[in-house]
Amino acid sequence: MTKVLYVEDNEDNVYVVKSRLTRKGYTVLVASDGAQGVAMAATEQPEVILMDMSLPVLDGWEATRRIKAGAGTRHIPVIALTAHAMTGDREQALDAGCDDFDTKPVEIARLIAKIQALVTKGRVS
Repeated sequence: MTKVLYVEDNEDNVYVVKSRLTRKGYTVLVASDGAQGVAMAATEQPEVILMDMSLPVLDGWEATRRIKAGAGTRHIPVIALTAHAMTGDREQALDAGCDDFDTKPVEIARLIAKIQALVTKGRVS
């Protein structure tokens, strides 16, 4: 069973994404701010992280930079999730260390395909 860390502060988004992924067989852990996400990445070692970019305490850009800078967490793929899909956001997310980028509202089938691609790539590497 694939373990996913979802870093998101919006309770409605958490409910929708967590319930849909759980029904598809994923184990979903939730962090409500960027600092908690960084800490949980280290302790929980998920196979993939879904990172909202607009977070309290520590935004998703900086949380991703810290995860990718950590020796024990840099291998964990991060998918940036944002409702603010402006020109340059994808590049900014990739520059921060994200492995992929997706927009909100989340299209669950597309998100699952991205999760599976990154998890499969990690198992082969």
